[in-house]
Amino acid sequence: MKKTMNKLWPALAESKLAIALFAGLFVAAVTFLSVRTQFAVRGTNALLRGSSGDGGAGLPAPGEETSDHARPPLGEEIAPATATATSVAQVHPPLEPICDLSDRRYDGCEMWGDARTASGVNKSVVYFIPPPQQLATAAAATWSIRSQSRKIVGVREVIVRSLDASSLHEAPHCTVRRAVPAVVFALGGLTSNYWHAFSDVLVPLFTTARSFGGDVELLATGAGGQAWFIGKYDRVLRALSRYDVVDLDADGDVVRCYRHLVVGLRGHRDFDIDPARAPNGYDMLAFREFVRAGYSLPPPPPPPAATLPCKSGTKPRLMLILRGRTRRFVNEGAIMDAIERAGFEVACMNEAASWADVGAVAREVDACDVLVGAHGAGLTNMVFLRAGAVVVQVIPWGKMEPYGEGFFGAPAAHMGLRHVAYIIAAEESTLYDKYGKDHPVIADPDVFYRNGSNAKFYWREQNIRLNTTRFAPTLQMVKRMLRE
Repeated sequence: MKKTMNKLWPALAESKLAIALFAGLFVAAVTFLSVRTQFAVRGTNALLRGSSGDGGAGLPAPGEETSDHARPPLGEEIAPATATATSVAQVHPPLEPICDLSDRRYDGCEMWGDARTASGVNKSVVYFIPPPQQLATAAAATWSIRSQSRKIVGVREVIVRSLDASSLHEAPHCTVRRAVPAVVFALGGLTSNYWHAFSDVLVPLFTTARSFGGDVELLATGAGGQAWFIGKYDRVLRALSRYDVVDLDADGDVVRCYRHLVVGLRGHRDFDIDPARAPNGYDMLAFREFVRAGYSLPPPPPPPAATLPCKSGTKPRLMLILRGRTRRFVNEGAIMDAIERAGFEVACMNEAASWADVGAVAREVDACDVLVGAHGAGLTNMVFLRAGAVVVQVIPWGKMEPYGEGFFGAPAAHMGLRHVAYIIAAEESTLYDKYGKDHPVIADPDVFYRNGSNAKFYWREQNIRLNTTRFAPTLQMVKRMLRE
């Protein structure tokens, strides 16, 4: 027996060692998986950093409303949207600030978990209750957010209030619960201007809300005197959301509760999008195609089919934008004659026509190969052009080239359009007739940029008498571009 045990012992020892090693590896694996789940709660500023995602697993159907009955106590009504059910760890990562005020253009907040809206006399309020497991260590904070895409524009602000354990009683009780996310944004500001309507609201609203695929509610502040905006751009707003725009300021006693809520619009640049910072890499080409689809304009055909209305043997169609007051063409008849002599079919549109019916304007512009206009809001209609079309921007006198490139030139290129800048000579400005060639307004524009009066002269006081002979080579260049 003893001899037998002496023979078996080495094998038994090896077996025990193997069992011990296996047990140790099993414990290590369980520990690793538990720690991993601990950090599976999604950060609150995902959209601020440019990512997207639904965060809605296990939620009611999109748009479903539920009553406030049969709910857990305040602060425990809505679980963290993406927390995993298998998490066993009791230590949680610190709660990120829900608001980011660091961008030079816009302020923004994003909340996951329990966000509640309440209308106020002067400002609407959004309350955020941190997840229950973080409530004990959360610190109360308050932000006042201009929920448009420009900090410098005066709009009705939204108060965002993140609560802690001692201020939990401030949160109003839910009267409407929504399973879809929401975006709070402001109307008003400079949006009575056509370009600002797109640059300050519609483009950044696309950047902020498009990734939700229509399953998002749009909550507008300052909408009391802006019902016209919602009606005018109804096709764009309905393409972004399947639901009616909510006038948040007029909600009265209604308290809307969301598991994912964004306050503010992400406006990266003037009338432009930075794809590196936008969800899904959205850019101005995506915006132009989105807007065209919203107005039921033809989708781009697959290559190598032509994307422009003009066909071989027909005249290309050119739309001339006519401004009504400042920077207007004072010799529009001569300009139209020159365009026709250059071999174009010419159509005219008063800039004010954009206010009448955006859909009608969209169809007119879609039928054109070229859009020509002086630097101004009417050139915003380039969003309705087809791929490969040409935008000719007439740049007024007074070192206006940087504005022309920033407001329209770069956005046009990012939309898949061709942009041509025609910079007028001093003699083509009515300022030359009024002040003479030796006046600083003609001879030294820098004087007026230094004293801050450049807008008075170059934006508001001057009109344009286009030299059609000087302009003719530009028209011929555009024709060559269309044949390429």
